[in-house]
Amino acid sequence: MSRYKNTKIKTIDGKESYDTTLYEVIPEDTNDIHVMTQIGDRLDLLALQFYGDKNLWWYIGKANNLKFNNLEPGIILRIPASIRYANGQ
Repeated sequence: MSRYKNTKIKTIDGKESYDTTLYEVIPEDTNDIHVMTQIGDRLDLLALQFYGDKNLWWYIGKANNLKFNNLEPGIILRIPASIRYANGQ
């Protein structure tokens, strides 16, 4: 699922661009998974492992207030149990 799926496209001076999409806060759930990162872990690889879709890397990043894909070893990450908040508004 692309994070731009529900994003509106705006046209300014004949050029199209994505409008700003706001995503809900991802609430914690008792079914969330917590993992400690290891050497070589990246958000896209974790998204593929847990959701079967590497394009959801940003969702794990949002849940953990991260803005980058590469991870240092030893970081505890929350993997949301559900992707229901990935649709945006």
